[in-house]
Amino acid sequence: MNRKYYTSTGYGVEEQSLTANFYTETIEVNGLSSIAFFEAGESFKGQRFYWQNREKTFTLVGLGHAHVIHSVSEDTRFEDVDKQWKSLCSRIVNEEHDLQPILFGGFSFDPANKLPSEWDMFPSAYFTVPSFQLVIRDDRVFISIHLVTNELNSRTEFDKLRAQRDDLIHAAQVKELKPYAKPVLTNMNERFKDLYLDAVSHVTKLIHSGEAQKVVIARSLALSFAEEVSSPSAMYHVSKEQPESYLFGLELDENLFFGATPERLVKVENQKALSTCLAGSVRRGHTASEDQQLGKDLLLDAKNREEHQYVVNMITNVFNQYCEDVKVPKYPKLMKIRDIQHLYTPVDGLLRTGNGLLQLVKDLHPTPALGGEPRGDAMKIIRMVEQMNRGYYAAPIGWIDAEGNGEFAVAIRSALLTKENAYLYAGGGIVADSDPTSEYAETLVKFRPMLRTLGGNLDG
Repeated sequence: MNRKYYTSTGYGVEEQSLTANFYTETIEVNGLSSIAFFEAGESFKGQRFYWQNREKTFTLVGLGHAHVIHSVSEDTRFEDVDKQWKSLCSRIVNEEHDLQPILFGGFSFDPANKLPSEWDMFPSAYFTVPSFQLVIRDDRVFISIHLVTNELNSRTEFDKLRAQRDDLIHAAQVKELKPYAKPVLTNMNERFKDLYLDAVSHVTKLIHSGEAQKVVIARSLALSFAEEVSSPSAMYHVSKEQPESYLFGLELDENLFFGATPERLVKVENQKALSTCLAGSVRRGHTASEDQQLGKDLLLDAKNREEHQYVVNMITNVFNQYCEDVKVPKYPKLMKIRDIQHLYTPVDGLLRTGNGLLQLVKDLHPTPALGGEPRGDAMKIIRMVEQMNRGYYAAPIGWIDAEGNGEFAVAIRSALLTKENAYLYAGGGIVADSDPTSEYAETLVKFRPMLRTLGGNLDG
């Protein structure tokens, strides 16, 4: 058993004194299912999270809250989280590098959007340090205990956490995973459909008049189910439906925000930064030959290539600001996932000294793939015409460890689940020659992954 201890200053929703201690202990265990561990933490319902990268080389599960960091600021939320996390990790007593404490959470898409909605409980930034942290990396399984406390002698409390940890491990290893059936969908409502179609028409006129080059407009589906859908059930089904995507889940009280996104926003590992330019899409073909032709047409389509280039230019500019040795391929490739294929261009570089992951997240969000171009003008138009609150949809969600390594994805192909109801979100980039009917059809394709996960279906 490897043990390591940290001490630090505490801030956040569960604010301790300015000299709270941060203790952590890590053990390595034999093979264990991440979904089973998430399910075993049912007593921590409302305080769990889940993450798995596209490559399936890193899985993260958190149960319970050792510490919470949040911000309600419109202007300094990224800096607030960065400062508080660094403070929490600033007094490491024993530096071991096999596994670091991890902070997980997300940001809202637009904190200036104050429309009442299903997102009212979510602050503009919400992150947690779990009491129990599971990491599966390179086929090795690590479980950590985290305790943030003012007590000088925390041995008794830590011993209780060890006993809880052992119970969680036993449950995850021994008990069989529940055979989750798909939810029974009783109603589906296309919220804001007419507003969406009118918004697309209006935005194309604004673009023609020179008020923006591209604006991303989103819409929402509301689902109802015969009975409450549990978080483990949702995570189980999304992992089966969309194994080639980033998988994420973040609980807050009775809500689970979860999804399967193909889009990395940015990753930092040992000062190397990676991002993904993902914009321009088309459905998958019914046959291999049709699929190949659709992909070829997408690569040659002027509208989609224009959308994609906005994203490439913007991300490249941000990387040039923070990084050295920036590399950008000249032409996009295709990224094919189960329901959709995208234009894809990777960007990478080496972070200059003094720059960090959350700085990149701040300046990259929202990319033109989710907001528009120019960013400021597009955001004003979105607030004017969209008439809904995106909440955490299309916003950064991810993790950062005590050494500054981490990864954030863009929370598309996502849903907010709350007991017997769920809200799904999808959007598309509007440019000068966009057609409302075609844009509407594109959102149907983008709804499919989460709708299928939740027991529904869409024709066409």
